Amino acid sequence: MSTVTRRLHGWLFTLLVLLGALAIGYLTARHDHVADWTYGSRVSMSPETSAVLAKLDGPVEIVSYANPQGDLRQTVAAFLQRYRQAKADLHLSFVDPQKDPAAMRNLGITVDGELILHYRNREQRLDVLTERSFTNALERLVRGNDRIIAFVTGDGERRADGVANADLGTFVSQLEQSGMRAVPLNFSQTAAVPDQTDLVVLASPQAPLSTGATKSLVDYVNSGGNVLWLADPGNQDPSLQPLADTLGIRVLPGELVDASSAALGLKDPRMIPLGDYPPSPITLGFTLATLFPEVAPLAEVRKSEWRIAPFLRSSPQATTQSLDSSPANALKGPLDFGFALSRLSPSPAKSEQRVVVIGNGDFLSNSYLGNGGNRALGERIFDWLLGDDELINMPPRGAPDRVLTVSQQELDILSITFILVIPVLLLVIGGIIAWRRRRA
Repeated sequence: MSTVTRRLHGWLFTLLVLLGALAIGYLTARHDHVADWTYGSRVSMSPETSAVLAKLDGPVEIVSYANPQGDLRQTVAAFLQRYRQAKADLHLSFVDPQKDPAAMRNLGITVDGELILHYRNREQRLDVLTERSFTNALERLVRGNDRIIAFVTGDGERRADGVANADLGTFVSQLEQSGMRAVPLNFSQTAAVPDQTDLVVLASPQAPLSTGATKSLVDYVNSGGNVLWLADPGNQDPSLQPLADTLGIRVLPGELVDASSAALGLKDPRMIPLGDYPPSPITLGFTLATLFPEVAPLAEVRKSEWRIAPFLRSSPQATTQSLDSSPANALKGPLDFGFALSRLSPSPAKSEQRVVVIGNGDFLSNSYLGNGGNRALGERIFDWLLGDDELINMPPRGAPDRVLTVSQQELDILSITFILVIPVLLLVIGGIIAWRRRRA
């Protein structure tokens, strides 16, 4: 091959490399492709975030009050890029907060880069930019105004802000991040449920309610109010009988026991595990396992205008036992312990009234909230009671691989590998390298 031909081939090869590089640059500038190989695609946009974006059926305007100096605007834009790819009508704009400090004070802007999200005359502010906080802000946009949830207090109920094992503080704090606001309701200080209340929660009172408190709850139900009643075994309190009569249900005596739970590794038969659920608006599509300790069975005692849908039901192996462990008058499963009640609302302000009664309050407590799908079920219950049906089927929160399960055999293999095999292998490799150097 002549010198000219070799040079021509060299120049042609160089030209082809340059053309290939330009083509790659052109395509990558216009077409993004990202592969996430982590388990459950956990570093990608979560299924929950995607579901919330799908519920926003109109444009979302996001304004970031970020200083143009520095990299903050680029950081915000890069963070929101994948959301804009998932929702084409999500728009981002920037405002320089230094140009009009008085306007920033009027808006309450205190953090450089603070975001204000606008959707259908609704507004949410965000000063911490993470997927969790951004998803919560989007969920609040879907929900609209904050929902006011009044927790009855003063009779030994589970505290909405409590940190004790039996309290609901952990669960309620998570509800508040998604657009709900918990307030106390003490009937020794008020004669009636405030008008702006969206939901009243009666969580396992330990002392009898006063006649006035019971009347206020019954009046609230009769006027169209939504209620969540968590009853525990032994809560056959006569003071609550008027409320039970209004709903047409009864908290049965005794508590559920299920000997078959031992097959799942549960040592206490009073721990009732569930893996499947009767069809209801709350449990539609719900497949997570839940755990209920110390459950009181429920029964529908009369037909009324309420539509009663059982959504928590024990296995056929379950029975009831009295609280003193006496076998007398035991009922055999399957037994219901969760009812979803609905009817046409007596109030002209809404079309449907909803009530949930559950024969257990521990499943949402600080001690048991992390078991299986307890938290996800609780969120579904509150969404249904508040009429936020579009949020009920949201995917559960949390990464799917937070717990590493290793059998004893696998643990033995790992131990031998790291304690014996790898050190010996390193010694052998080191010896071979030293031997070859001596020979050289």
